[in-house]
Amino acid sequence: MKIHEYQAKQILKSYGVPVRKGGVAETPEQARMIAEGTGEKAIIVKAQIHAGERGKGGGVKTVSHSDVV
Repeated sequence: MKIHEYQAKQILKSYGVPVRKGGVAETPEQARMIAEGTGEKAIIVKAQIHAGERGKGGGVKTVSHSDVV
């Protein structure tokens, strides 16, 4: 079974496992709203694809909260 990370987080949360705040965004505006809602100073932006090593392909970025909002 292949599921995205956000789907796995939903499943884990339904069983009471603590997961970090976050969400799924399809636009930069949605990403800003999600970032503001976390209250964190830095966030991780990840591409949700069914492929290995997305970090090596540029699919994982750490950004400061001010860069997003």
